Amino acid sequence: MKELLQNKFFKFGVVAVLFILWVIWVGNFVLLLGLPIVFDIYVSRKVNWAFWKKRYGKNSTVIEWLDALIFAVIAVSLINIFLFQNYRIPTPSMEKTLLVGDHLAVSKVAYGPRMPNTPIAFPFTQHTLPLTGGKGKSWSDLVHWKYKRLKGFGHVKNDDIVVFNFPAGDTVCLEQQAVSYYEILREQIEMFTKEDIRAGRPLKSKEEYYARARQMVWNEYTVIYRPVDRRDNYVKRCVGIAGDTIMINGGKLFVNNSGAKVHETQQTSYYVRTNGTRINPKAFQRMKISKSDQSLMLTGTVYRLPLTEKNAELISGFANVTGIEADYLRPGEYSPAVFPHDPQYRWNQDNFGPLWIPKKGTTVNIDMTNISLFSSIIDIYEENDLEVSDSVIYINGQPADSYTFKMDYYWMMGDNRHDSADSRFWGFVPEDHIVGRPVLVWLSIDKEADGFRKIRFNRFFKGAKR
Repeated sequence: MKELLQNKFFKFGVVAVLFILWVIWVGNFVLLLGLPIVFDIYVSRKVNWAFWKKRYGKNSTVIEWLDALIFAVIAVSLINIFLFQNYRIPTPSMEKTLLVGDHLAVSKVAYGPRMPNTPIAFPFTQHTLPLTGGKGKSWSDLVHWKYKRLKGFGHVKNDDIVVFNFPAGDTVCLEQQAVSYYEILREQIEMFTKEDIRAGRPLKSKEEYYARARQMVWNEYTVIYRPVDRRDNYVKRCVGIAGDTIMINGGKLFVNNSGAKVHETQQTSYYVRTNGTRINPKAFQRMKISKSDQSLMLTGTVYRLPLTEKNAELISGFANVTGIEADYLRPGEYSPAVFPHDPQYRWNQDNFGPLWIPKKGTTVNIDMTNISLFSSIIDIYEENDLEVSDSVIYINGQPADSYTFKMDYYWMMGDNRHDSADSRFWGFVPEDHIVGRPVLVWLSIDKEADGFRKIRFNRFFKGAKR
């Protein structure tokens, strides 16, 4: 048996079979031209493919370490592309389901791994080179592959927790990356509009305000474009898939006219009024409410807290609590930050829709009443030239009154409903932005704790909840 395992033809046969299966999975049979290389590595050995080290004789320690490093980089890069990727939770948008500081193993094969759009890149970076102050681009535009997803074990379903690329992250202001470029643009437009109103000047058209704001942003910031696979990674719960209709009424989510499942870890922000005394910090510890979430209002008698239904019921029974009320906005109270950022749709994060989620191959009528719902899809995600002039919609230079979608779309929301930047604010998530599904918490660090208490050992190797 030992002799068989050491036989060069046996080694070549095993590797060749695995290589062929991989080529079939990728679906690019040109890669079969690599078989002679595999044969030479294991059998003929005419070329020293690891040219940095001697094939025969002893190598120095430095070369041995270099060889091990190159192998590790290649192996981990292939694992990241085709099997698993690490993702760290940076914000509380999914608490208590997933915690800030959780490190997740994200399965690429759950929905099928994507072939990278930008295969030439610095290893293990999303979009920025280390030690460049956040401004060094980590990928090259020399090679750009079109979207292609390999076969996986399944498809995105309602209620799945999903990691995806931030759809509104295509354009970025490097000096202010924490805020969406489009949000910065909208704030500038609103500022110019209010200035004209205060000064009593005639209001300009939407196009004029947009052009002025865009020019100001581009003059003030370094603005860059990021391809899909180089946009920031987000994690949320998929509450609506292609073809669904979603609606939020008084903070309650409905999908296809049915109430969506409320998870026991789902949180809503509440105002909690006391009799003038503070709530005992140990009570917050028992309810696992972090210090950063304990917001005390100016009066000193009202807290604003993210609470699960269980914690809300628990805290309402405290002796010094005199009242508790969910922080819901009123129906019809327009929030400009909420998708589609159009006063025709007077929606807010607690009262939203109904909204249909686009499905691949479906054709919809488009006009000035609904173009704001689909403009990002048509113009950015599906790469058409969209223009609106004198109330006429032009797609690729031709007047259009309908559009057929090329991809499926999804609606993502955080379980921490009032502390989540999600689809309610930037809209649909295209299928080509889907990265994978978290399957395991392999490490968890609590930044608010000290010493060894920072490490949440009880979360190690815990399955990521659905």
